[in-house]
Amino acid sequence: MESLLQNLKGTKDFMPEEQQIRNKIRNVLEEVFQNYGYRPLETPILCQYDLLASKYAGGSEILKEVYRLKDQGNRDLGLRYDLTVPFCKVIGANPTLQLPFKRYEIGKVFRDGPVKTGRLREFVQCDVDVVGVKDTIAEAELMSLTFEVFRRLGMGVYIQYNNRKLLTGLLEFAGVNKDLINDVILTMDKIEKIGEDAVKEELVQKGITEDMLSKLFDLLNEDFSLSDFQDSPNVNIREGIAEIRELQSYLSGLELMTKTQLNLFLARGLGIYTGTVFEVFLSDGCIQSSIASGGRYDKIIGKFLDSGQEYPAVGISFGLDVIYTAMELKAEAQKKSPVDLLIIPMGTQVEALRLACALRKKDIKVEIELRSIKLKKSLDYANKQGIPYVVILGEDELNKGCVKIKDMSSGVEKELVIAEIEKFNF
Repeated sequence: MESLLQNLKGTKDFMPEEQQIRNKIRNVLEEVFQNYGYRPLETPILCQYDLLASKYAGGSEILKEVYRLKDQGNRDLGLRYDLTVPFCKVIGANPTLQLPFKRYEIGKVFRDGPVKTGRLREFVQCDVDVVGVKDTIAEAELMSLTFEVFRRLGMGVYIQYNNRKLLTGLLEFAGVNKDLINDVILTMDKIEKIGEDAVKEELVQKGITEDMLSKLFDLLNEDFSLSDFQDSPNVNIREGIAEIRELQSYLSGLELMTKTQLNLFLARGLGIYTGTVFEVFLSDGCIQSSIASGGRYDKIIGKFLDSGQEYPAVGISFGLDVIYTAMELKAEAQKKSPVDLLIIPMGTQVEALRLACALRKKDIKVEIELRSIKLKKSLDYANKQGIPYVVILGEDELNKGCVKIKDMSSGVEKELVIAEIEKFNF
């Protein structure tokens, strides 16, 4: 009987005090979605399995995680694994909808996949999509919406983006057979999880030669310049670069360039994407995986309808559960931290000791990074210890009489005159 009281792996009960926080997150999301002109939609959790398994849906990888069942009429059904496929079904079933059509949906989805921090098998997705806009202004608006969501939640984030046309073109440029490109992209999407060496090994097993690998990774690992390839004979490369530049012009106008970065390795595993892809990460790194992601999928709706018509579409999905987990970790870190500030000397140990002594005399609790390690590891340490602020003390800053101070909660970094740091509100 005791085993019956245990939740299934990957599922969770949320007690009232937990659900109140989750409701707050949901309310913030809905408020921002509506402020940007998106309207609510609700679709069924139960779907025809053939819809979920369509070659135009999530692809073979996602099918391994589908919860499959039959009803009393012996019909083949499945639990939805995302909100995008049901949304495409709605657009296809309502051809008279006026475009552009902007909707959001918040609901449970199910994937029989690995369970880890912030990743369950039953979880809530919060999707925002627009159909009927070809221009990358739609992507720029979604990125702006994303930063507003996390600003209201008090969480610092940054966005990495890429373009599937550009990535496809670079794979073609490296000599990868067109029949293998989707498989290669699925493998490259694992690079953050399993590392570059393991990705290379898997690509070799899929038939990619050492020469192709060398050419591709040399290209992606170097300081890639869009201008070097803008006149490429490869159509995918040219179109991908044009779309990236258009998007960057909008991001620049929104003053978001410093919060976003082009990542040529970013692939997004689902095969539906046709242009821009992007992922959202927490600035403090308390959760390493993305907490929201999206991209452009211009072809999937038309293919569901078996028509040659394209329905330009782009969307983003927020993971409510992973956002909630991040807020829990942040709250726990803030509770346990006995230190106000970590000073990280960059070849400035003596000056760091002097600064720490001066701040301690002002009753500021200060810790100094005593190890000679990379900056990222020191920042990870500060995050795990729940230290709210970090001062980076480098020789360049000293020469200017300044320090860099980083708010580990928001990710915001700014320069302060050394004399002013004692007055800073820790």
